[in-house]
Amino acid sequence: MKIKIAIVDDNSFLIKAVEEKLSFFDTIQVKYSALNGAELLTKLDANHNIDLLLMDIDMPILNGIEATALVKQKYPHIKVIMLTVFDNDENIFNAIKAGADGYLLKEVNPADLHQGILDTLNGGAAMNPSIALKTLKLLRNPEDFNFKEEQTDIKLSTREIEVLEQLSKGLNYNQIADNLFLSPSTVRKHIENIYSKLQVHSKLEAIQKAQSNKLI
Repeated sequence: MKIKIAIVDDNSFLIKAVEEKLSFFDTIQVKYSALNGAELLTKLDANHNIDLLLMDIDMPILNGIEATALVKQKYPHIKVIMLTVFDNDENIFNAIKAGADGYLLKEVNPADLHQGILDTLNGGAAMNPSIALKTLKLLRNPEDFNFKEEQTDIKLSTREIEVLEQLSKGLNYNQIADNLFLSPSTVRKHIENIYSKLQVHSKLEAIQKAQSNKLI
């Protein structure tokens, strides 16, 4: 029985590099790849007979952390290993909260990647040593992490706060645009700026962080 894998990364060159690493192992079959989380979800709708996803974090349209949370809701049987160049605390924390089963860096060698996949499918967690250490620190001192998040000095413009307040009411881009007399593309741009300033990846995270910083 081959292990069925899908690779999600917005860089097709890196997809090829991962496929090459996996080609050493005849027990693994790469079924398909996707360039972002939205494309992945479309492909999973058509074929969710997948054992494990190798998921990049920083992608357009739907990033890896948002995609992981959605995959875990819809297809809980699929394991997810984040395969990323980022090992900063916030990404690790958010990936684990989203339901990631492992977290490896892209420079991982083929043997360690293969072992990580096997460990994860056997109920373990694939993590390179530096990530494991950071994860332990986060678990030991979660209040330090939360404190650091809440104390960030975030400055949003009046218009961005208005957009965020509308967003927190569950309105979509078009409704917000109508209410604030803006075009939907301007609203989208404001929301991109809000995500960037708050260092978040989803609407829910943006609202929670804005509320904890008393911005809305």
